Amino acid sequence: MNILITGGAGYIGSHAVRHLRSAGHSVVVVDNLSRGHRAAVPLDVPFYPIDVGDKIGLIEILSVHRVDCVMHFAAFANVGESVEQPLRYYANNTAGTVRLLEALREAGVRKMIFSSTCATIGNPDSLPILESTPQRPINPYGWSKLFVERVLFDEAAADPAFSFAALRYFNVAGCAADGSLGEDHDPETHLIPILLQVALGQRERVTVYGDDYPTPDGTCLRDYIHVDDLCEAHQVAMQALRPGDARVYNLGIGRGHSVREVIDAARRVTGHPIPAVMGERRAGDPAVLFANADKIRRELGWSARVTELDAIVASAWEWFRRHPRGYADRV
Repeated sequence: MNILITGGAGYIGSHAVRHLRSAGHSVVVVDNLSRGHRAAVPLDVPFYPIDVGDKIGLIEILSVHRVDCVMHFAAFANVGESVEQPLRYYANNTAGTVRLLEALREAGVRKMIFSSTCATIGNPDSLPILESTPQRPINPYGWSKLFVERVLFDEAAADPAFSFAALRYFNVAGCAADGSLGEDHDPETHLIPILLQVALGQRERVTVYGDDYPTPDGTCLRDYIHVDDLCEAHQVAMQALRPGDARVYNLGIGRGHSVREVIDAARRVTGHPIPAVMGERRAGDPAVLFANADKIRRELGWSARVTELDAIVASAWEWFRRHPRGYADRV
């Protein structure tokens, strides 16, 4: 297949590029580089530094490369930032995706894999979270993604040739096993990279945002899924899509780890004490989120392979040890 990957210079998108190419697909990357890294995309992959809102540019790319499917990773994904700058999230995540869908319609591309999120759920009524769990986001990031899900369902209802899968990520973590692709955000807000930056001496300590949540140790609990497993799920979902399909799947390992447990794992993997200090809760953080991913296993045969927290952290540590300055070390 010919696949357009939006946000293909970002953390997840760059791993998807590698995964799809190794499976024999042809890929094209669109990324405005506002948060991605050109060095994360192989030089022999067609690359266009444009925004997903550039409808005219996208139509030309889709047509020239005879794209069969779009995997849409281009989005802002910082919960705290979304609370502070909601319009930025609705403009990029929601309105940008609408422009992208308009481009797909005009270019005749009728298949999309959408990067959704468990943040569309908010605080769940029960655990684990099912695809049918009521969606009540508690932050603009979650709403910006939920609005896109609604748009996708409406587009599928309006056009029987259109198909999509909305994949609701839980906490994506880890890096390519060989240490050649990784996670490099500025500023960094994800827990595991922050812990590894402390281990490298780039930060003095990690701040734990709240220890009074209704969890066993008082810290937030999350379901961590390895990025390579996530990318495999995208390929499996893409291959399963048929005209008229409107699919939703959770992507997780089915159990949660607390912030304290992740800190302890990072200490074990790195051999560094990793000092931690307590801070105030962050706005928009649910206490507990973990998935029931039985639906995608039952329907498509996918399940996560890397399920041990130490193994996920170790793969990230390989990247951070080799590239302490992130992609700046590869330029």
